[in-house]
Amino acid sequence: MKRYAVIVAGGQGVRMGADRPKQFLEIGGKPVLRHTVERFLAYDPSMEVILVLPAAQKEWWRDYCRCSGFLERYAMVSGGITRFHSVQNALKYVGDEGIVAVHDGVRPFISQALLARLFEAAATHPAVIPAVPVVESVRRMEGEEHSTPVNRDGLVRVQTPQLFDAGILKAAYRQAFSTSFTDDASVVEAAGVPVHIVSGDKMNLKLTTPDDLLLAETLLRISACGERL
Repeated sequence: MKRYAVIVAGGQGVRMGADRPKQFLEIGGKPVLRHTVERFLAYDPSMEVILVLPAAQKEWWRDYCRCSGFLERYAMVSGGITRFHSVQNALKYVGDEGIVAVHDGVRPFISQALLARLFEAAATHPAVIPAVPVVESVRRMEGEEHSTPVNRDGLVRVQTPQLFDAGILKAAYRQAFSTSFTDDASVVEAAGVPVHIVSGDKMNLKLTTPDDLLLAETLLRISACGERL
């Protein structure tokens, strides 16, 4: 069955405070986005890669791929007003059959084991997402006021990639946009499709702040010393 990787990297990364979006910052001598793409191609070299990038950075990425000899075969689309619109743009390059993995471009440590679990589950479920239990104490803040800790029993943190039957995902994204759409799974659920949850990976980090980049460098050094991430 055909596999697609829609890698969403259309944000500007303002919280990183850098001179360019965080997906193009380097860790281990390579852009974060390259690390992310490499993880998918290591799992399945035949996977169709569709990148969602800021319009202003598309030429930079073309030049990078050309000069470095990386990723000769891929589709590239511009990010939309919201993540919903970004994914909608990418789905124009997806056929009606197959499995689509939608992933955050700034999650470069997606493991081969997690990809295997997700694609195995996607063979029998139309919508599959990874999640990890919430282990920290959680409070709800409203300005300076906050509640007593929220009962975290049964709470999970949802990750990406989120995998879907291609036809179902494309049909779901023909809905009108709603502010209730927080991720791709919420779009599919709004179309009446149940979502199956599999165990995620706590190392599947989303890089958001400068501290996250420092952590990412450390994880790469550990990996280079022989530990598998």
